[in-house]
Amino acid sequence: MASLKGCVAVVTGASSGIGEATARDLAARGATVVAAARRADRLASLASSVANVHAFECDVTDVSSVQNMVDGTVAQFGRIDILVNNAGIGLTGPAVQVELEDWRRMVDVNVMGVLNCTHIALSHLIEAAKGPRGVADIVNISSVAGRKALPGSSVYAATKFAVNAFSDGLRQELASKHVRVSIVAPGFTKSEFIEHIRPDLLAKIRASLEAMPAMTSEEIAETITFCVTRPAGVSVSDLLVRPTEQER
Repeated sequence: MASLKGCVAVVTGASSGIGEATARDLAARGATVVAAARRADRLASLASSVANVHAFECDVTDVSSVQNMVDGTVAQFGRIDILVNNAGIGLTGPAVQVELEDWRRMVDVNVMGVLNCTHIALSHLIEAAKGPRGVADIVNISSVAGRKALPGSSVYAATKFAVNAFSDGLRQELASKHVRVSIVAPGFTKSEFIEHIRPDLLAKIRASLEAMPAMTSEEIAETITFCVTRPAGVSVSDLLVRPTEQER
């Protein structure tokens, strides 16, 4: 894989799971990484363990918080070459039982969070693509649920369908500006993400994970790094990544 030395990457949802693993992997490839998330203590631990990872407390649903994070990144490091929109939540359950606030929260984080970060960082990405690397990258983390909705996760699936549609339209808009837009859609992955799932469904999911080896966050991070280390003339638009034994 190509070195990312000289690149500045922003990773949201970086306090655990796929986001943390991605911050570590991009840093290992030479990038300066801004790890953004709400849990400042987790971010501080990550930043203290990896020399070129820098913590920035940020709530992707809060426009002013995102603006401060982007402004702070550019002020300190001068540019943004890579944006990984990873922050997300999944609050599942039957439609007749869930709280409306759970649906609203998923839309705020999974959809508006992606839109907020992309819109505010976009001018910097376009400018970075004019530099020696010749390209900039946006990687949006979707899900297998963004391909097929299942009972109990209809709104979560809807948010990921939205991420896919936004990503594909944006990719076409930005192609001539040399800003690549990639979708990475993981299947079953071991992470803290499932802890947000309703307790009555969590037991079933854990049983499924025990019966079928799940992917690790590090494996998804490697997939994200693959996207952003392609030659400037190559764009990886859409990757669906499942455990070998996952059927759907």
